[in-house]
Amino acid sequence: MNLPNKLTLLRVLMIPVCLALLYFRRDIAAAVVFALACFTDYLDGYIARRSKIVTNFGKFADPVADKILVITVMVMLLYQARFPLWALSIVVARELAVDGLRLVAVEKGIVIAARSLGKWKTGFQMAVVLAAIINAPVWLVTVLAGIMSLLTIVSGAQYFYEGRKVMDIDEHSASA
Repeated sequence: MNLPNKLTLLRVLMIPVCLALLYFRRDIAAAVVFALACFTDYLDGYIARRSKIVTNFGKFADPVADKILVITVMVMLLYQARFPLWALSIVVARELAVDGLRLVAVEKGIVIAARSLGKWKTGFQMAVVLAAIINAPVWLVTVLAGIMSLLTIVSGAQYFYEGRKVMDIDEHSASA
């Protein structure tokens, strides 16, 4: 297994550590672990591209690790009344919708690649979660969550706009 894929797996292994620290309200330690996990997201992609060792496993596992990291920590923060339910709902709905589109695409032999806006969305989600972990003022977390939600919706819409060919119904199956 190459280094970028090991970093992706490390990110997944850091999730329960971060959740435990949050559960026991060790917020500074949780923020450090979460920030390090987020940094591995940047680092694994950078190393894979620079070293030209991009793998199919990495293309699949990296975004899955990001989603698990962000959503599970958001759920814990929601449980602690430090993150808004509406923002978490938007994130989960977008991820389910885009992943559903990707599954349909795979069945048709089409790969829907990650988009720049989707990468910005993930980075902004991570920043908002970090703000909530360090107990930024509620108004600030709410404003940032609103911006994050807008980015989340727009990036999801971009996937559907660009993936609309995937959703086209074959004329033969439509007339049957």
